[in-house]
Amino acid sequence: MVWGAGVFAYAVAVFHRSSLGVAGVQAADRFGIGASMLALFSVGQLVVYAAMQVPVGILLDRFGSRRLLVVGGTLMAAGQLLFSVTSDVRLAIAARVLIGLGDATTFISVIRVVALWFPPRRNPLMVQLTGVVGQLGSLASAVPLVVLLHRAGWTATFLMAAGLGVVAVVLVVVALRDRPYTGEPTAAPPSRVAAQAGLRAAWSEPGTRLGLWTHFVTQFPGTVFALLWGYPFLVTGEGVAPATAALLLSVLTVGGIVFGPLIANFCGRVPYHRSRMVLGISAGTAAAWGAVLLWPGHAPLWLLALLTVVLAVTGPGAMIGFDYARTFNPAHRIGGATGIVNVGGFVAAIVSIVGIGVVLDVLTPGSAGNHYSLTAFRWAFAVQYVVWGIGAVQVVRYRNAARRALAERDPEGFAALRRGGLAAAIAD
Repeated sequence: MVWGAGVFAYAVAVFHRSSLGVAGVQAADRFGIGASMLALFSVGQLVVYAAMQVPVGILLDRFGSRRLLVVGGTLMAAGQLLFSVTSDVRLAIAARVLIGLGDATTFISVIRVVALWFPPRRNPLMVQLTGVVGQLGSLASAVPLVVLLHRAGWTATFLMAAGLGVVAVVLVVVALRDRPYTGEPTAAPPSRVAAQAGLRAAWSEPGTRLGLWTHFVTQFPGTVFALLWGYPFLVTGEGVAPATAALLLSVLTVGGIVFGPLIANFCGRVPYHRSRMVLGISAGTAAAWGAVLLWPGHAPLWLLALLTVVLAVTGPGAMIGFDYARTFNPAHRIGGATGIVNVGGFVAAIVSIVGIGVVLDVLTPGSAGNHYSLTAFRWAFAVQYVVWGIGAVQVVRYRNAARRALAERDPEGFAALRRGGLAAAIAD
């Protein structure tokens, strides 16, 4: 029940985050803006989300998941309410900022609930299920939201979204608790100084940095493709029909549902080799993109479908980063460690989104989005290989550092981890 309340709040947050994606044409007409300003709505929201992860992590360790989920859900509902009634572009940007702020509190709060309510061996599966079920919110923001926009109009649609946010807040208040009841008095929340000290300790832990770079190197390809550049690449660059492109993008969510439990099972059984899974996912994604980018002429549909299937693995792969945060940090600093990890993939995504856009504009100066050539798209998406290279080197670096630190701190815990145990010893 507790997990269900948290994951529902996360699904609603994903719904809020994704709601603008299917309303782009209506938003451009309503606010009288062009494509670049419309893109600023999404990228600005993503920047706010990434920038707030570490501060939210500190607040999470101090005040707990329940309070932050209530505050975050309220901010998102307020943002959707403002977005539904305003026709001023400045207020619309402010509304998306509110949604980004609220969204920033949600996922890591739910991950903390999972870490405190479920035993270590079940934790990887529950983290994957959290991500998978939460992403159903993106499906809810697709077809149902489009139908509602056309039948009920802009104001009614986003008022409904605000109302859904209120429902999530009420459910969290009623059903969610920060930790299981043990019969012992609840400890007082740590002071601001103690919370900041916990964040510094989490950052100094090599396992936390391994989680950050794991998230960095795995998540960004799927995010870049789904959030902004996948649809233009498929339709404008590869000449795919719009309906077919939309179907291919839906594979990202459906594939995540399939691959998430498989990756969780691997991490639960052989936690010592999680980094091999991370590097394998990154190498496979790079290879799939290489096949598409090097194909002479337009890539065949089967190859584009294969690319989307491979990209579907990146989301579940990024969840391994949170498993590292839990493995190498005690309970009182999980919030800060999770916030640090969650920054990685979104920073990589922002860098990639901006880099791809810059290369497209340089190679096709003065063109609108529907005039970019396939050659321009190929060179633009090659930017990803720089990000992969940096991320892979850092994963190997901090994997070795985390193993050395754990072996020196607790040889028995290190030996248990190698045998398949998740009970790695953590120094408070």
